[in-house]
Amino acid sequence: MRRTGRKFAVEAADAITIRLPPSELYGPAIMKNLVLASALLLAPVSMAAAGQTATIQPVVAATMPAPVVAPSSGSGTANAAPKSGPKAAPKQAPSMKLVEPHLRVARSDIKGHARVALTFDACMGKADERILSVLVAERIPATIFVTARWLKHNPQALQVMLANPDLFELENHGQNHIPAVDKPVSIYGIASAGSPEAVRLEVQGGADAMLASGIPAPRWFRGSTAKYDLSAIAQIRAMGYRIAGYSVNGDGGSLLGAAITEKRISSARDGDVVISHINQPTHAAGEGVAKAILDLKARGTQFVRLQDVEDSGDDDTTE
Repeated sequence: MRRTGRKFAVEAADAITIRLPPSELYGPAIMKNLVLASALLLAPVSMAAAGQTATIQPVVAATMPAPVVAPSSGSGTANAAPKSGPKAAPKQAPSMKLVEPHLRVARSDIKGHARVALTFDACMGKADERILSVLVAERIPATIFVTARWLKHNPQALQVMLANPDLFELENHGQNHIPAVDKPVSIYGIASAGSPEAVRLEVQGGADAMLASGIPAPRWFRGSTAKYDLSAIAQIRAMGYRIAGYSVNGDGGSLLGAAITEKRISSARDGDVVISHINQPTHAAGEGVAKAILDLKARGTQFVRLQDVEDSGDDDTTE
């Protein structure tokens, strides 16, 4: 752009009228650039005022400091230099099939007398007396899967169960309530055993604790979370166990409310195996379990333990 004469000198002077605040508000770096920019603009003004032809070159943007942007909280970083080449895709963990086996018992096929197997997991924590007292008072047979950790902290409840051998079948729920999966994986936030040897220790440790507590040798195993991989199922079966699945999830891991728990268990039909928990005395679900037991009894339900009847499980858990 080329301009000449006094008119341009006035326009340029008006355009660069700048009211600068104290220099300490901007800092020396910015002040230096402002002074430089002013000098570049004023030079052609002085030349025009003297009647000379002035040539204004555009001010290079790089003379002003680039704004500083804080790093983004996302996956990228602001103002980061572009990297050459495409990003390598993250390595994917190999897929692993987990199964949650189903189990059913032989049906009674008698109208109004459905056959139902109540099974309870005693993982950790304390015995739920609301459930235990109903089972004893109403003479309801059930299968209880106990861990070594639960046995250690519930000697009184164990004595009640041992004193009623016609009611309670005690089976193996493992040593430390670790999922019986022989590869590293997290299930519901619980780390699996992670290797065949660790699976073996979980199963055998539970059985050893049972024998030390005066319980007959277990024949059934149910692992923490009731999930397995197929190779762990084969290993546990080779150790001489049947693996207990279920067909009705009664209390959602003892996390459901009383009303929905009662409704779920009360809906059990002929041949169903119900899973619930007997180790959470402060959870509302326990109240629902106790009520559902009474509901089923009032309907003429025939309660059985796993050891009493024929059964059928999928994923090679019982055959």
